[in-house]
Amino acid sequence: MPVAVSDPNAAYVIAVIFLATLVRSTVGFGEALVAVPLLALRLPVSVAAPLATVFSVVIAGVVVAQDWRHVQVRSAVGLILPALVGVPLGALLLVRGNEHMVKALLGVVIAGFSIYSLSGRSKLHLSKDHPRWLLGCGFISGVLGGAYGMNGPPLVVYGALRRWSPQHFRATLQGYFLPVSTAGLLGYVVAGLWSAEVTRYLLLSVPATAIAIPIGRAINRRLTGQHFLQAIYVGLTVTGIMLLHQAR
Repeated sequence: MPVAVSDPNAAYVIAVIFLATLVRSTVGFGEALVAVPLLALRLPVSVAAPLATVFSVVIAGVVVAQDWRHVQVRSAVGLILPALVGVPLGALLLVRGNEHMVKALLGVVIAGFSIYSLSGRSKLHLSKDHPRWLLGCGFISGVLGGAYGMNGPPLVVYGALRRWSPQHFRATLQGYFLPVSTAGLLGYVVAGLWSAEVTRYLLLSVPATAIAIPIGRAINRRLTGQHFLQAIYVGLTVTGIMLLHQAR
């Protein structure tokens, strides 16, 4: 494709999308933490954010189509509804709130919870869906998504407390991301942020995504419950540290 040859950023964008898709397809979340910061090093945020969002929709759609039997439907719905309430409040927070304070507080809570859980001292476990946890995690996820595009951490905390298997974890999070990311994508379109550049990078990166999704699925199926939870808590710890760094 001539565009790929003439565009010095094309290979970089494709590599980032491949890595982000692999992470998302393997564990069910985390691609935004990979894609948006790395894409923003070479592309305007007005291109990076819609591009990351459209691939979030694509990945979620493919995973749900493949593994819909593993989706915990009641959990997904219980998280989606309060998230939709939280999204506009998150947008308001972005405009009027103290971003550094919010990210610092979130980073401390997420990193502290994850490190405590990795120590083996945490006994908290939800054997079934808990309305207050669903409401809280879903709402906070919506707020963070509307403000900073970071829906994942509260969802991951809930899934970890429920002790979902790697397969249920991956599929259920996609059941959440599919409608929520679609709503976010429509918001970008309405705001006029869908550009020819986004379309071009989307088309260039589709083959890389098509390769990364089945690789991630294969890795996910090889993960065991305990090792998967440990990997999740390590990922959350890294997320918390990144938030603290951004809050400086």
